Amino acid sequence: VDPQKYKSIFNGFSVTINEDGVRGLAKGWAPTFIGYSMQGLCKFGFYEVFKILYGNMLGEENAYLWRTSLYLAASASAEFFADIALAPMEAAKVRIQTQPGYANTLRQALPKMFGEEGIWAFYKGVAPLWMRQIPYTMMKFACFERTVEALYKYVVPKPRSECTKGEQLVVTFVAGYIAGVFCAIVSHPADSVVSVLNKEKGSSASQVLMRLGFKGVWKGLFARIIMIGTLTALQWFIYDSVKVYFRLPRPPPPEMPESLKKKLGLTE
Repeated sequence: VDPQKYKSIFNGFSVTINEDGVRGLAKGWAPTFIGYSMQGLCKFGFYEVFKILYGNMLGEENAYLWRTSLYLAASASAEFFADIALAPMEAAKVRIQTQPGYANTLRQALPKMFGEEGIWAFYKGVAPLWMRQIPYTMMKFACFERTVEALYKYVVPKPRSECTKGEQLVVTFVAGYIAGVFCAIVSHPADSVVSVLNKEKGSSASQVLMRLGFKGVWKGLFARIIMIGTLTALQWFIYDSVKVYFRLPRPPPPEMPESLKKKLGLTE
């Protein structure tokens, strides 16, 4: 956001601590907590709904054959709604973090934003948010699902049904981290645009993109890979752990339906 002031990830930490103390690193925690809780609820909840809905529309055999496309479509649909829930809190968070003196807390930021720009202040970043989050979520879910499938097939020495719950959760965490690295790379350019857009008044996404240029949109990628990789791994780990704890259904990686095996001559 301010390359003259924050020259690198480590310099950014030291500058923030020198100016605001350790509390400076937690600036904007409230909109982050509320916004991403709402987004996570919609993202994971609607993904399960859309995956079943689209899977039923395709039929058992096509749902298996086109499973990557199914994951991509279900996650994109879920994220569309999740971003509508996230946008107001994301806008407030960016104002708190990137505009010194604008507001220090969510309670200060919300009425000030509404008073200055009305309801539009909370949703002017929703289109670039879709640009950032939809590819991110498509990668997050599709890459996770296929990585889990590959880990059980090629890395884990025994079938999932023979693994303990703990071993299954380790696979979940590893697959989540791998998915997170790809997520960070895919969504980083749009994240750079969203940050600048919410900081400045009167700029459009295309104007910001042209001004930043190809090199500018990739600044801070290393920090984002560490953040998003860890975040995605923890999200999947927590999500799967909750399912284990409450004994909710945890479908194993998809297997080819018997009817398709017969068609392809794979059964004796």
